[in-house]
Amino acid sequence: MVTLEPIVIDNHTFLAVSVKLPKTNLLAVMSEKGYIMCGALDVALLNEKLRDRGIIAGRAVGVRTIEQLLEAPLESVTYEAEKLGITVGMIGRDAMLKMI
Repeated sequence: MVTLEPIVIDNHTFLAVSVKLPKTNLLAVMSEKGYIMCGALDVALLNEKLRDRGIIAGRAVGVRTIEQLLEAPLESVTYEAEKLGITVGMIGRDAMLKMI
């Protein structure tokens, strides 16, 4: 099952995506600039092989819900995310506000 729902953080609307798969969930919250995602995101791939795309993204591990994704500290971020001030350890909610 795929769920898409708008979520509001400090009066800014983002899109939350949840994909329920056998034995796991894929979770992401996105803006027009970038996104945060669960542990399935391969930040090294984005930074290395897809670097020319300039993807703004962050990864949080051990999350099972969108709310957990927003509250979890980011375990890794792309180089482009760092340019916006998004850092490892920043919670997902704060990272999304930097992607407005």
